[in-house]
Amino acid sequence: MIKTDIIIIGAGPTGLFTVFEAGLLKLKCHLIDALPQPGGQCSELYPKKPIYDIPGFPEILAGDLTKNLLEQGKQFEPGFTLGERAETVEKQEDGTFIVTTNKGTQHQAPVVAIASGLGSFEPRKPQLENLAKYEDKGVEYMIKEPEIYRGKDVVIAGGGDSALDWSIFLSDVAKSVTLIHRRNEFRGHLDSVEKVQELKNSGKINLITPAEVTDIIGNGKVEAIEIKKKDEDPIVLKTDHFIPLFGLSPKLGPIANWGLEIEKNAIKVNNALDYQTNIPGIFAIGDGNFYPGKLKLILCGFHEATIMCQAAYQIINPGKKYVLKYTTVSGIDGFDGSRKEAPKAVVQAIS
Repeated sequence: MIKTDIIIIGAGPTGLFTVFEAGLLKLKCHLIDALPQPGGQCSELYPKKPIYDIPGFPEILAGDLTKNLLEQGKQFEPGFTLGERAETVEKQEDGTFIVTTNKGTQHQAPVVAIASGLGSFEPRKPQLENLAKYEDKGVEYMIKEPEIYRGKDVVIAGGGDSALDWSIFLSDVAKSVTLIHRRNEFRGHLDSVEKVQELKNSGKINLITPAEVTDIIGNGKVEAIEIKKKDEDPIVLKTDHFIPLFGLSPKLGPIANWGLEIEKNAIKVNNALDYQTNIPGIFAIGDGNFYPGKLKLILCGFHEATIMCQAAYQIINPGKKYVLKYTTVSGIDGFDGSRKEAPKAVVQAIS
């Protein structure tokens, strides 16, 4: 059982910033996310795309925003359960909640903050008749452990940043990397497109476009795939792994069955007070909540996280008054023993 002050469901930007705001109140957090790494959509879908509406940053790459938020919160020593989906929540007699993941990992806390964005992300899958037969037997939709591809023949399908970036990365790991896309044009960062072109020219990546995978061949595991190019006969390519990277589709998932009030496929909250749901002790912040005038912006999620943490403090410390202090005045004491503060003014007399 993992015990903490606040269970945060979702490790996207809003969830990561909650760690910092909770830490200022001496509250410890543990984050659960179905993705294998923190950052949510910023890490999984568009790590190299710029964001222009983060206060204080005229422009910042989504991946760099994730790195900064992790750095900002690390002094408060958050825990992470990654690659697991929050499946159930049960309220205990003592008022705490137990959140259990799809892999059976249990977490206990007096406060739950749902910061899952648009929900759990399910991979968009190609329309292949025998696809399910080979899932986890050579077909993977996310790359969690790159080392399993070392010395293997790998086929990646897709035309976005994930397909490009992983093709580049695995070109130094796998025996061979083949990238297949249904168009000649790629919707990815220019640097990544140029790098793939360079690796293709040097023979480190085999690029097949415009083309689609039409069949998977194997006996118990993936052994080859069938590829069809327009106006050409299908070809069979031997491979150990087929990785379709067509993006992720957001779904509210198991959270929809937790007894929370849902409106417009989002969790209804009291925005006039603290972003609490209809279940006391469970809050929803970020893109996954709904209230009149809701804006699905990262900066709004940051604000909601800040207000929510104040309410969480009162739940965890009933009757104890918290006096808001500015970090410029009080500094920051990390759970790791670190101390950040502005330089003290020098007191000196003038004669």
